[in-house]
Amino acid sequence: MNEAVVAELEKRGHSVVRFGSLKTNVEAPWAEVACAAGRAVASGACDEGVFFCFTGTGISIAANKIPGVRAALCADPETAALARIWNHANVLALSNRLLTVERAREILAAWLDAPKHDPRGKAGVETISEIEKTRGRQALRRRR
Repeated sequence: MNEAVVAELEKRGHSVVRFGSLKTNVEAPWAEVACAAGRAVASGACDEGVFFCFTGTGISIAANKIPGVRAALCADPETAALARIWNHANVLALSNRLLTVERAREILAAWLDAPKHDPRGKAGVETISEIEKTRGRQALRRRR
């Protein structure tokens, strides 16, 4: 699965920077890989990311802890395109467990062909940025 996606990205003219087991051929902790790859996206060292783990959930949660990363777990092409349009997602998270190579290619195509900074998503993305800025400075109170 991973190599098929890498091949598709390279076919479309992207330079792929590998992290974790895709780089070393040794199993790596997904949370640490998400952190390293997420930092590369957030810093601009990588324009965007396609991250994998068994379900896709863990790697998307970990990646979203990095300020500036907007990772979207997508299991279908429509969600991938809409995550790009409405959420300005810069990381596509995929499940190694659920996808076929063909479905992964479809999702990737929808992701790459959707506009990156569609104005329809601007207000929501600005709100997300404000939440990131205030995270940790505001305490939530529990109802008693």
